Amino acid sequence: MALIIVRLIISVYVVCWVLLGNVVCAQQLPLIRDSEIEHIIRKWADPLFATANLNPGAVTVRIVKSKSLNAFVSGGQNLFLHSGLLIATDDPNQVLGVIAHEVGHIAGGHLARTDEAIRLAQNVTLTHTLLGLGMLAIGGVAGSPNAAEASGALIAGGSIAGLRHFLSHTRAQERSADQFGLTLLNRNEVSARGLLHFLRKFEDQDLLTEARQDPYLRTHPLTRDRLAFIKNHVGNSRWSDVPPHPSDLKLHARMRAKLVGFLEHPDRVLQLYPKKDQKLSARYARAIAYYRAFDLDLAIVEVDALIAEKPYDAYFRELKGQILFENGRLTEAWPHYEAANQLLPDDPLLMLELARLEIEIGTPELVSKSITALEQVVRIEGDNNVAWWLLSIGYGREGRMAESALASGEQALLEGRPKDALLHSERASRTVSEGSPSWLRAQDIRDLATRQEVAAQR
Repeated sequence: MALIIVRLIISVYVVCWVLLGNVVCAQQLPLIRDSEIEHIIRKWADPLFATANLNPGAVTVRIVKSKSLNAFVSGGQNLFLHSGLLIATDDPNQVLGVIAHEVGHIAGGHLARTDEAIRLAQNVTLTHTLLGLGMLAIGGVAGSPNAAEASGALIAGGSIAGLRHFLSHTRAQERSADQFGLTLLNRNEVSARGLLHFLRKFEDQDLLTEARQDPYLRTHPLTRDRLAFIKNHVGNSRWSDVPPHPSDLKLHARMRAKLVGFLEHPDRVLQLYPKKDQKLSARYARAIAYYRAFDLDLAIVEVDALIAEKPYDAYFRELKGQILFENGRLTEAWPHYEAANQLLPDDPLLMLELARLEIEIGTPELVSKSITALEQVVRIEGDNNVAWWLLSIGYGREGRMAESALASGEQALLEGRPKDALLHSERASRTVSEGSPSWLRAQDIRDLATRQEVAAQR
């Protein structure tokens, strides 16, 4: 996604968890955060998680910005889906089939059994791309002098060094995940034809060299036995001929249109979704393409027509706000972001976008309002470093310097910058009473930053 075309926030943070006594971090990945797409995927995935006796709220689902077709689990209950895979799927059942298979890996604890995965996962970071926020200076967002170079490389390239080794599963694990996934689909009355048709996209790639194969095939070995097993299930399942629900087909079309609209060149988007195509998803893609091509008038005409047709759709109002915001029309953008939040309250990503705009507008009333919203965001998503970054700005605008320093410390911890976290911790400690909650939190940040530094030196 070229920065001169799409305006983005890029932020870097480290997500770590304890695995077999080691601190393990996710691979370096460019992630897309988008409320609408995440809601769609959660609608399909949460029933599968629940059927697998997993708490849906404890499973993290993230979208990796990559054209490659891949999906994987990492560090326990963390599911990653590549944008290229989502775009390549033909219907929601193909997405469901892939998710069900990956749930099989989570339920089987396959990754936790791989010592090599632990070794290769040390000292790496995640990069978030938020589709719904305006562009900032890359280094300024992350607070890191190397952030611009690192983020630019991630955006420009789709390959991730060492990923195929980190994600490799044995054929036995693949068969186990297939079996578990097919059981989940059956229990949820979902046809497994989607999974079968998706895997058939890779049949010819067995003949290619490994370097030319899609990562999904390298990390999920496809054998004739696997295909035969799934085909046999399809031939015997009572749900195989049940088509996807029409509402899910519409959601799938919107998801693909939005991803294509934001990730492909506008000219390509308009080829895939020509004007003669008057389906809602096509008009959605064109509105995004016009906005990215700086054709503001056409973009507003298209999105206004969508809003007129669906006045209670939060995401069309969000898009209108984004178009106006990123063209410098901040006060005009505010009612649309506010409407999106009223239509879908307590959504952390929509709250984050509105708060960013309110901080940009900068009136005392809106800054105070944004702080309240951001405090709620970090309660929902404690690892959202953009929210901590915006909180540090908001607190600073109100002269709450200790709280600003603590928020900056939280951000630095998440971004793997322990030295900066220590500086912010010391700054906060000097301005609050010893033993107070803020002082105790500063000590927590200091201790965590010290542990990060020690771990980085190993």
